[in-house]
Amino acid sequence: MPSGGAGPMISADDTPPPEPTENLDIGISTEEIAITSDFRGADLTIFGAIDGFNPRLLAQGKYDIVVALEGPKENATVRRKERVFGIWINRHSITFESVPQSYSLSSTRPVEVIAPADQINNIGIGVDHMRLEPVGFLGDGSNVGAFRDAFRRLKEASGIYQRDPGGVQFISASLFRATVRLPANVPNGVHIVRAYLFRDGTFVSARALQLRVVKTGLEQAITQAAHQQPFFYGIFAVLLAVVTGWIASVVFRRD
Repeated sequence: MPSGGAGPMISADDTPPPEPTENLDIGISTEEIAITSDFRGADLTIFGAIDGFNPRLLAQGKYDIVVALEGPKENATVRRKERVFGIWINRHSITFESVPQSYSLSSTRPVEVIAPADQINNIGIGVDHMRLEPVGFLGDGSNVGAFRDAFRRLKEASGIYQRDPGGVQFISASLFRATVRLPANVPNGVHIVRAYLFRDGTFVSARALQLRVVKTGLEQAITQAAHQQPFFYGIFAVLLAVVTGWIASVVFRRD
């Protein structure tokens, strides 16, 4: 006799399907950019697509894309000048560990409205949210925030850090195009293109590609000499300055 307490049977077919996970596919217009003596900057185009998207969310504009171009990383020191006996001198400094030498950001909207601040900070997206970790002795650490602000301000003022809150555009249902700017003073080396996908304010996935920035011609020869043969490069620079000065004195000598 069947038990009256037995509940209804649930088959495997009644299990709700898992939520789809979106992914990004990206490509760049070139994998290498050559810098010559007359280089004035360049635009890099990134194309991408959202795989496994939800059509309803896509139609509602719930997807956002952020693309960042990060330059080679190195330690960066910020110094604060103070006036002592009428002379401006460097009194205090803080070094931040492993920060991008250059940084360009493009997004569908300002990153501050794409996702909550804690998510953006955890991922480290954007000039205002990238990780700036100090190294060495900091005293009471009360000035770290001011030095971080100064670092960001100086980088943006020089044009080496840039942001474009409308630089990513959807060109069809799930295809997008982003443009990031390489400034004229972009550093040599391997850069990283990072693309981030957000769904309704939540980070979903990311992809990354490498971009090589190389100096060519005379620029490359000078750079290699300065790094590989610094002693002979220094001697050559001094001799060149002496010869140039002598030629100038002869040409502009008054009778």
